[in-house]
Amino acid sequence: MRRIAALTALALSLAAPALAQPEARFDGIWLRGGHLADESYGQNVPDQPGHYQNPILPGFYPDPSIERVGDTYYMVNSTFAFWPGIPVWKSKDLVNWTQIGNAIDRPGQLAFSNLGTSRGVFAPTISHHNGLFYIVNTCVDCKGNFVITAKNPAGPWSDPTWLPFGGIDPSLFFDTDGKAYIAWNDGPQGEPLYSGHRAIWMQEFDPKTLAMTGEKKLVINGGVDLAKKPVWVEGPHIYHVKDWYYLMAAEGGTSTDHSEVIFRSKNVWGPYEPWDQNPILTQRDLDPNRDQPITSSGHADLVQTKSGEWWSVFLATRPYTGDLYNTGRETFLLPVTWKDGWPVILEHGQPIPLSVKRPKGLGDKPQPDPRYQNLHGYNPLTWLSIRGSSKDFLTASKDGQTVTLKARNAALGDVNAIPSFAGPRQQGNTTAFDTWVHFTPDEGDRAGVAAVQSDDSYIFCGLTKRNGVTEIILTVRAGANDPRDGVVLKSAPVDVKDGVFVTLEARRDKLICMYSEAKDYMKTDLKRLMWDGDATVLSTNKAGGFVGTVFGLYAYSQNP
Repeated sequence: MRRIAALTALALSLAAPALAQPEARFDGIWLRGGHLADESYGQNVPDQPGHYQNPILPGFYPDPSIERVGDTYYMVNSTFAFWPGIPVWKSKDLVNWTQIGNAIDRPGQLAFSNLGTSRGVFAPTISHHNGLFYIVNTCVDCKGNFVITAKNPAGPWSDPTWLPFGGIDPSLFFDTDGKAYIAWNDGPQGEPLYSGHRAIWMQEFDPKTLAMTGEKKLVINGGVDLAKKPVWVEGPHIYHVKDWYYLMAAEGGTSTDHSEVIFRSKNVWGPYEPWDQNPILTQRDLDPNRDQPITSSGHADLVQTKSGEWWSVFLATRPYTGDLYNTGRETFLLPVTWKDGWPVILEHGQPIPLSVKRPKGLGDKPQPDPRYQNLHGYNPLTWLSIRGSSKDFLTASKDGQTVTLKARNAALGDVNAIPSFAGPRQQGNTTAFDTWVHFTPDEGDRAGVAAVQSDDSYIFCGLTKRNGVTEIILTVRAGANDPRDGVVLKSAPVDVKDGVFVTLEARRDKLICMYSEAKDYMKTDLKRLMWDGDATVLSTNKAGGFVGTVFGLYAYSQNP
């Protein structure tokens, strides 16, 4: 009898149709920034003719690397385990940048499976030689260092060629004699002398075969002064200017002690001598209580314009209080001056300016104000998903104003999954994400707006069903050990027949979630679900890691 019953149950299960995967539809998608509340940065900066404003890339765009080809500039940034990876930018004036592609844009190139959001691709560098573009990079916890190439920087880029050395932050340098070298960060020879003791290594590279040649050599041990125990020398770049080879690197770690330092030699292999007036860029010696602070500056790259001016792109942060910032590390631009044969990005004791005179001869095209970044609808170039492509769960209308997500059994915070989540970066200290959510949840399902800083730090505001009641809820997770994960902090019953308008907003350190069931919500007051919550859970300081907050759409179902 048991055998018959088991066979009957199996037959019924095979005959039963599979449960339809629920879908959530989102309309009127809008990321609003700056004007929602006092965005302190730049409020007192005059709009001066012939000037631009920093940052030039607001939001989570760290580790910039830049290359000039003719009269066009190209730049790339880190994306870690977000997808697509390594945005590629184009500019004619160093101020206005247009994203033209992503170097990692198909699953066959790299696999971010089981990686936390701050693993994956670190610090790419872009180079150009004899009609071919190169990006060298590290995929942390996913096979190591690699090089990819493209004839067109917009793509497609090649599959990775893996390079046989450890460490991170490889940078490719082409010398005037046609030889090529890669410099990178790795451990020193023998045992480290102290915590954070690192070194810069270099080896010749064959750009035709994409292979390393000869022996690797240690060129910088520890940093500027080993006796002072410098930490985390990394992000090296080499330049050949007149009779000198310059090796520039970051030092001090990526937080408030971050800096940029410079060495030089008459020979590409060294020995490299540090400048006695290092660092050439830092903010660590300024009053932390200063007005409109910009902090953590470093990881710079240099470029020369056709007119002969030198400029630097670098990362820095805009905290809204103390060392709290949700936007991650952003890209800034400053002119470079030369002092006694050494490049200087910023004199000691000087704060990074928000308004700067434009590069000479590169035009005065209006720049989007970095304080007021407003983005409408879905953009496949700039929207990020986690650990993999969104193509299996996201579809969008041609105008990008309607997005449909499959609500799959893949949750935020699960490093073994690619959740049905996608959205743009938070680009200012005051940011809101608005959308109409059309979703009829089954028990335990969710769909709405999420703000994600890491796998362990995120906020969700949206629709669900609990104990048979359809509700709008707000949940917060603030770290791996936060017992509130999955616990509803605020809730209210809603009628989802015509959809629910949801807005999730971070006003500096304050968290706000509002909603409306009215078709014409502009003529009614939005209902407050959360008005004075804690948005600092989205700060890098509390969440850890190297990324910034991404606001986006999220859908989840308990059905497999």
